Amino acid sequence: MNPQPPARLPRQALLVLGAILALATVRGQTPPEQLEPFITTATRTPSAPQTVGSAVDVLASAELAQEQITTLAQALGGVAGAPLFPSGAPGASTSIFLRGANSNQTLFLVDGLRLNDPNTDYAVFLGGARLGACDSLEVAHGPQSTLYGGEAVGGVVSLHSQRGTGDPSGSVGAEAGSYGTVQGSVAAQGAPANSGWAYNFSAEGGQTDNARVNNSFDSTNVTLRLDRTLNDAVAVGGTLRWFEGIYGDPGDRFTNNPYNQDREDNLLVTAFAEVKASDTLTSHVTLGGQDRRFVADDPSPGQPPDISVVKNQRVVLDWQNTFSGLEHQRLTAGLTAEENHTINTGFGDIDKSQSLLAFFVQDEITPVENVFLTAGLRNDDFDTFGHATTGRVTAAWLVAHRALKFRSSYGTGFRSPGFLDLYGQSAYYVGNPNLRPERARGWDAGVDYYLPQQRGTLSVTWFQTDFTDLIVYNFAVFPSTVENVDQARTSGVELAAQTTLGEAVKARLAYTYLAANDLTQGTRLLRRPRNSVNADLWHEFGHGVSAGAGLVYVAGEQDVDAQTYLTVNSPAYTVVRLYAAWQVNKRFALKARLENLFDEKYEPVNGYPALGFGAFGGAEWKF
Repeated sequence: MNPQPPARLPRQALLVLGAILALATVRGQTPPEQLEPFITTATRTPSAPQTVGSAVDVLASAELAQEQITTLAQALGGVAGAPLFPSGAPGASTSIFLRGANSNQTLFLVDGLRLNDPNTDYAVFLGGARLGACDSLEVAHGPQSTLYGGEAVGGVVSLHSQRGTGDPSGSVGAEAGSYGTVQGSVAAQGAPANSGWAYNFSAEGGQTDNARVNNSFDSTNVTLRLDRTLNDAVAVGGTLRWFEGIYGDPGDRFTNNPYNQDREDNLLVTAFAEVKASDTLTSHVTLGGQDRRFVADDPSPGQPPDISVVKNQRVVLDWQNTFSGLEHQRLTAGLTAEENHTINTGFGDIDKSQSLLAFFVQDEITPVENVFLTAGLRNDDFDTFGHATTGRVTAAWLVAHRALKFRSSYGTGFRSPGFLDLYGQSAYYVGNPNLRPERARGWDAGVDYYLPQQRGTLSVTWFQTDFTDLIVYNFAVFPSTVENVDQARTSGVELAAQTTLGEAVKARLAYTYLAANDLTQGTRLLRRPRNSVNADLWHEFGHGVSAGAGLVYVAGEQDVDAQTYLTVNSPAYTVVRLYAAWQVNKRFALKARLENLFDEKYEPVNGYPALGFGAFGGAEWKF
């Protein structure tokens, strides 16, 4: 196959991207003083971003709402090093390749609870879940198994419902537009004075026909968090999150199945307590459960019924203790106990359970002013395949009056073999009970520059991850099986910029260069684009009127042709969106957005076309 010439951005895309880059480097008026946010995913403890040695993205719900980004997939698409690949229109199964790690090597935490493991995937949730008004989102890059265990190889995506604050408030919203789209939302939150209670609730739902036959998507999303402060030492609470998605799945554009339908119900519930035993010792206990049911149904006339059912059930106990009684140190230690059960009536015919007990410890050290170090160790013990031990160290050094941070990290991670890998059975396949977990070790080094008056951050990160014992199919034997054979390496550069120019202009840019190779086969890893860009520019015009533009550019990717099954070079694509809002008064706002403005014809996954141009309008009322 002849190599493609270097991909070029079209003129319209260059204009949008150029405006964003220019605005990211000019001076603006000084914005009002803002409180420094805290992040928790990188250390399991509240930490100021400037003290963290890991690369972490924080996606603020207010900024996502400003950009009219309402889905989990859209939000993560704006993170450097996190390309997403939906196998179809909104609602379709979607994969994320964080820093080039495989789609099953990124861990999703939802309200502190593991959403996925080798037997429980996130693909439908990621493809269809909407972000609620009470959600916050963090992405920690690089191996994080020392804090969170298996599957945290490429990194961790953490979705949290936030505690309600202030006087009770709420909102109601509605949207309609192209492809028969109708969406609605309701939210309420607050912490009534002197009551000790806080609450946060949101619900979103709707439907869209999408563009193809048998391609409609209906969804419901509910998020609830309750908090109760019992006294100065004890606080308790709980969360509930439910996602239901019903997706007409026609398959690739060569199949066009008019009957197949996928349905997922995913319920996650937690109860937690935080106990402050003394001024230096705090304990946090979370008890949670997950109940997931996925059904793929193909009632094609004249064919035998084809129904596959996957049921996943999980119970988790996480106990974390933080001690700050030592000078210049903060120790965190705890355990995670987990029991999960999977039934899969499809390929492999699975009905298995697994127990896990893990212990972890981490030391955060500040040996001198403006130097922040962490070191951690964890051991996971599975009753299916044995132990996995991981470690992680990070460093951050602030200079130039804390305006510049040098950071680095090194960590190891693993992915557990799944029930299908270990025990699956069919007429032509048998599992391998002697499998070892997939292993990874990765490092990164970066620089963050914090603009004056909290006007934003400019970041650059170099990274590399080496994978060993990758589990692959062996078709040379009969029945076929799986073995720990392959090795791989991913490396690259992540660039990110966020800037606020007064209250009138905000700009965001994320760029990733990625090299991802299968070292055993001597080939490139599929669906890992060499170059990817995500950018956004927002401007407040006054009198309540604002507008913005966003751009996504992907190039240098290889995939498998959906018809011939040969490896092909995927065409580069550029997608531009526009959005606008009018805040009529303090309570009422009108919104509009244009997606895929230039009607780009592209396929993130070969054979699965994305939607063309779409126009949408909506309204929101706050009370």
